[in-house]
Amino acid sequence: MDQTTPAVLVTRRMPSSVLAPLEAAFAVDRHDSTEPLSGEELRERIAGKHGLVCMFDDRIDDAVLAAGDRLKVVATVAVGFDNIDVAAAAARGIVVANTPDLVTGATAELTWALILSVTRRLGEGDRTIRGGGWRGWTFEFLLGSELRGKQLGVVGAGRIGRAVAAVAPAFGMRSVFAARPGRAPTPAEGADVPVLSLDELLLTSDVVSLHVPLTAETRHLVDRRTLVRMKRSAVLVNTSRGGVVDDEALAWALDERLIAGAGLDVFEGEPRVHPGLVGRDNVCLTPHLGSATRETRTAMAQLAVRNVVEVLEGRPAVTPVASP
Repeated sequence: MDQTTPAVLVTRRMPSSVLAPLEAAFAVDRHDSTEPLSGEELRERIAGKHGLVCMFDDRIDDAVLAAGDRLKVVATVAVGFDNIDVAAAAARGIVVANTPDLVTGATAELTWALILSVTRRLGEGDRTIRGGGWRGWTFEFLLGSELRGKQLGVVGAGRIGRAVAAVAPAFGMRSVFAARPGRAPTPAEGADVPVLSLDELLLTSDVVSLHVPLTAETRHLVDRRTLVRMKRSAVLVNTSRGGVVDDEALAWALDERLIAGAGLDVFEGEPRVHPGLVGRDNVCLTPHLGSATRETRTAMAQLAVRNVVEVLEGRPAVTPVASP
């Protein structure tokens, strides 16, 4: 390809079949690794590129956007886009696109896996057997709690939150929603599911599941004040973004036995996990697996690639994010 061919940077290893549409039309610079580029490397390699396919943990700040002096589109292989300075991109005329809708089913499935793991103590049972600690059946060994008759509180009634709530009747649970911070609770947000204030939801729910994007309003939405509002028998589940929960406050609440347990797929400062959460039998930890199915990850990467192709060929992005 000649020098007039648009160039695209892909920040992580992806299947060749996914990248084929890019490589057929553009000059592609692949970072063929599972590890992210450093900030300096990203700024160096974005120079002269017209498109960028990035991951949720690539920090696309104003300095990166400035270094990408020819950038027209940034496509993230993620639903959340808190890692991208969308306002700075808009000011530079750069389209930002994400991959919504595709992760709904996979993330909802993992949410229920975490709920069941904590309430039925599956992680403890697995570790007990693997460690040679099981001595046979006894009447009170590893007693968990049933979901039937309990309340599921879903914070954030978007696609994933609604998908999680839709499963609750199969376990005999009733669901309630809380409106996102800054929004008045309205019946329309929850359809036929009751919508409560966040405080009401925390006070009455047996399982609290978080499904909000990370924004200035939702950062540390769950903190000490929030946690003391929950039932002592309640379980907290987070499959949204790590910063939505103050991990230090959560460790404190577990120390004080203010809640019964937690299921966490995301953490502040990933891949670092707060040491106060790691050694607990009543906490199930998974390494950001919400969208980690072959089907979902492939579809996400394909959509990100399609967004870049569309913009660089002069058409609108398929799934652009709104400017703030």
